[in-house]
Amino acid sequence: MLSEYETYLLDRIDSRVEHATDDELFAGGYLQGHITLAIAELEQENNTQLEALRTRVEESIQKAIKAGELSPPDQALVLSTWHDLVNSIN
Repeated sequence: MLSEYETYLLDRIDSRVEHATDDELFAGGYLQGHITLAIAELEQENNTQLEALRTRVEESIQKAIKAGELSPPDQALVLSTWHDLVNSIN
């Protein structure tokens, strides 16, 4: 099931590339790494739940924010993009 979520989410990001703004391209590219890492970790734990994926990606983003990787505007952009993506699954 996780591979289906990964395919869906990454395809959604890729489908936006042609018409995306620079900010949207940044957020999508940034999230690809977090999504891929979260799915790899969850697969090792045999956890296939969507809620676990949501939590893991959000924890990863928060960790990056605390490490100073994102400016406040980029934080809002990345989190908003993530919520839009993951909410489109349901």
